[in-house]
Amino acid sequence: MKKIIEKLKNKHDLSFEESKLAFEILMDGKATDDEIFDFLTSLSLKGEVSEEIAGGVYVLRNKSKRVNVNDCVDTCGTGGDGKNTLNISTASALLLASMGIKVAKHGNKAVSSKCGSGDVLEALNIKINLEPKEIEEQINKNNFGFMFAPNYHSAMKYVGPTRKKIGKRTIFNMIGPLSSPALVKRQVVGVFDKKLLTTFANALKNLNINFAWIVSSDDGLDEISPYDKTNIVQLKNGEISKITINPNELNIQADKFENLLGDDAEYNANKMINVFKGEDNDFSKAICLNAAAGLIVSEKYLKFIDAYNSTRKHILTGKTFEHLKKIQNV
Repeated sequence: MKKIIEKLKNKHDLSFEESKLAFEILMDGKATDDEIFDFLTSLSLKGEVSEEIAGGVYVLRNKSKRVNVNDCVDTCGTGGDGKNTLNISTASALLLASMGIKVAKHGNKAVSSKCGSGDVLEALNIKINLEPKEIEEQINKNNFGFMFAPNYHSAMKYVGPTRKKIGKRTIFNMIGPLSSPALVKRQVVGVFDKKLLTTFANALKNLNINFAWIVSSDDGLDEISPYDKTNIVQLKNGEISKITINPNELNIQADKFENLLGDDAEYNANKMINVFKGEDNDFSKAICLNAAAGLIVSEKYLKFIDAYNSTRKHILTGKTFEHLKKIQNV
């Protein structure tokens, strides 16, 4: 491990095999806390490349429990954008489920933000500690199952305390979204830095994903933004292409970024419930934009504007709240 850390400190990239070796050491509990800290911070300072991400994903997937479901979508972003927004991707996953799309949502509690997907789902009275069979049942019954990362990636327990100590995004924010225990083939992945868009697309290509959108907005969100242009790299059937979504062209008419700021789990959950009941605001529009991406990768629509209009029409009916009640503590 010392040689690997030294290489990273000298700003040299790791090969796929070196990355696999490092993550094996980390996830077998054979690295000291200091080594974990140095490894993660040195990687971050250097800037992670696709081979390093792929090596981490390979090891993490190898060691995870499995959820066996067909043709699901995941909306797990990297986090780490430092914006402390409301839980947009989690809300968009619940909206998609209410529209008949099967969602295998993968996520965690807060690491570098106030409220992670696990936190807000618990505040919504949705069970997050479910075994694979229970998740499979939930997805088949209500189109939604949440795989709480620590329960599925037990090897992550060795790095958890150090991640907390670092307190900001690390490579685990990148490999986590790509390591779905359901091995989803359709995915919307938000990244905190647009320089990572193509890196992620190449990593997903190696994981045989059918259709993915990797998104990052010009105002710094790891989501599709209602306020600024969003840069998208699309991976479809092995082909990589670039798309830009401009909220002005879609006539979004969102007000101001502060309207998306979140707080603790209870606050965020209440905001979500209000929107699911049909309240129209910037949060609702942000949810719909990101759910529309889920409809695109699910191949329900070809044009983004049609997908967005569909999510808007649906969310304003209040049907998403009715569906939420089916998912809550069932």
